[in-house]
Amino acid sequence: MTDVDLWVDPACPWAWITSRWLLEVERVRDVRVRFHVMSLSVLNEHREVSDRYREQLAQAWGPVRVLIAAEQTYGPGVVRPLYDAMGTRVHLRRTGLGRDMIIGALQEAGLPVSLAAAATSTEYDAQLRASHTAGMAPVGEDVGTPVIHVPRVDGEPIAFFGPVITPAPRGEAAGRLWDGVLAVAGTDGFFELKRTRTRGPIFS
Repeated sequence: MTDVDLWVDPACPWAWITSRWLLEVERVRDVRVRFHVMSLSVLNEHREVSDRYREQLAQAWGPVRVLIAAEQTYGPGVVRPLYDAMGTRVHLRRTGLGRDMIIGALQEAGLPVSLAAAATSTEYDAQLRASHTAGMAPVGEDVGTPVIHVPRVDGEPIAFFGPVITPAPRGEAAGRLWDGVLAVAGTDGFFELKRTRTRGPIFS
């Protein structure tokens, strides 16, 4: 069994689709996915972005702060179910990133709604930044979310941004994509494979 580490921000639809793909990979390969938190708000806080995106980033602080507060209070095992509950609301139900979404997700994950207070607090920001840095350090700062780390017996883990896909492959198709991604990302000296997106996120 290979433990695969995935860094996500609930605000990102592409990370949500990649996470759903990895859940399919778990079914067809000897893989177990561990969820971690990165933050688009942290990533972009000193970058030149549009006013509209800056407003979105201001809202995006809340969910990641709550995820980190839950992790710090109840352990890393709560990140996955809480992220699942948040992502379902944000990307499938289009509820936004606000307090109502957060409270509903906490309730679904069986966590106290008092954790919602972390959304507007800086109490856990140091831990949030540490989690973000742990995910981003091996891949650099010119990418976003999702980031995946795969352990390698003979050295540093294979770490990469993506894959950015839509919709998420199912069944053995998910496994074949996993095999190919590992083959490419695990090749020494490989850095980039990309083409222009021609469709938006497909969640079904």
